[in-house]
Amino acid sequence: MFDLKGKRIAVVGGSSGIGEGTAKACAEAGAHVVIASRSEGKLKAAASRIGHGVETATIDTRDDASVENYFAAAGRFDHVVMSAAEVRIAPVKTLTVAEAQTAMNSKFWGSYRVARAAQITDNGSLTLVSGAAAVRAAKGRSLQTAINAAVEALTKGLALEFAPVRVNTVSPGVVETPIWSGLDDARIAQIKEMAKRTAVGRVGQPEEIAQQIIACMTNRFMTGSIIYLDGGYLL
Repeated sequence: MFDLKGKRIAVVGGSSGIGEGTAKACAEAGAHVVIASRSEGKLKAAASRIGHGVETATIDTRDDASVENYFAAAGRFDHVVMSAAEVRIAPVKTLTVAEAQTAMNSKFWGSYRVARAAQITDNGSLTLVSGAAAVRAAKGRSLQTAINAAVEALTKGLALEFAPVRVNTVSPGVVETPIWSGLDDARIAQIKEMAKRTAVGRVGQPEEIAQQIIACMTNRFMTGSIIYLDGGYLL
């Protein structure tokens, strides 16, 4: 459906989950893809699963120099995707300010660093990933709501500032990713039960989010858009 033949694409956070799904879809559409994350081991495993058209880069999105040095040396990309994030979900009263700042540094400031450092061709794109929590708050998730809302607000400003590079954000609902391996059975059951109450009646898959991210790359009329891809979670 999508033709990315010959395009050079960086997927930051491409070693697992939505990022890996996006990198795989881009490679299958003919792109040359760089997947980047902090873990060399995870990068190698993801590259093996993707199987073709991919190279790896070690970047720590929490660190200014790491991001700036990589993109300064890497040259221009046609499209850049930022999906890397490490956000602890917990009530505000149980999180220290330092823990909250660490979460903000990972997802919001990580997105800011990538946006600032990446060199993108004119009419190319930058796609960020937020989350439906940005517009649907839930008890115990105040920080998650704030961080995702900040990413979405940043998108609109960047779309004006970076033109003719297009900037969009995809905001997923409940998606099954490797992070679930760290959850206990009761929490996974709770998530699945919540997903059953959506219009589609199930959790999403990384490849479904990847389809929309690629649409953001290829639709040259799309910029400053926040696309809620949540299976009806927000209805």
